[in-house]
Amino acid sequence: MNEPQLMSQNRVKPIKRETFSNQIAANLRRAIISGEIESGSQITESDLAARFGVSRGPLREAMGQIAAEGLIETIPYTGTRVLKLSPEDVREIYSLRTALETLAFREVWARRDEAFTKELEARHKALMETLGLDDHVASSGAEVRFHSLVYEACGHKLLLESWHRIAGRMQLYLAEHQRAHGRKAPIEDAHQRYLQLALGDDLDLMLTEIEAHMQRGCTQMEQYLGFID
Repeated sequence: MNEPQLMSQNRVKPIKRETFSNQIAANLRRAIISGEIESGSQITESDLAARFGVSRGPLREAMGQIAAEGLIETIPYTGTRVLKLSPEDVREIYSLRTALETLAFREVWARRDEAFTKELEARHKALMETLGLDDHVASSGAEVRFHSLVYEACGHKLLLESWHRIAGRMQLYLAEHQRAHGRKAPIEDAHQRYLQLALGDDLDLMLTEIEAHMQRGCTQMEQYLGFID
């Protein structure tokens, strides 16, 4: 028997349903990035299952997702722990970002169009809107999404995959950066020049800004976390 046809104005849009493991992963990711679960702390399946009120099966899947993002790591004969920043981690993530973002802008430069402009401006606006939220997770997530667009738009699949592998760690680093500096959001004008050059006509200036932008971030992160004076 056919279901009765609903009038178009009464139609309800289908709800996008995430898998249970994805929901657990989102909660675990937020707990790590917010600092609720401290960097360097050891975690176990049993403790997390009790914490989130879930069974081991979907939790194990969620932990696999978070491990792939580099936010947790399993050490043989030791256990699983949350990533703890080291000076080498900070330098490597920023040097890799510099290389990836430079390539991404070289690839995307001739492909930029009105849609790219509108989307980058929208993501910058969303980032600025986190200034008053007092939320490390929201602001660091918005900053990662802002930087993600060039990878999404450049048409280079392996480059996008490489970015996805470090984006989770990048968000953790940004949140740690903000906490170390007593902030809950990025500095208001930190991305204004980056935005202007990304939408401008001079690729060389944009590439120079990427280098400077990343170097500032690396130096500030090391200072705020006490790695350098």
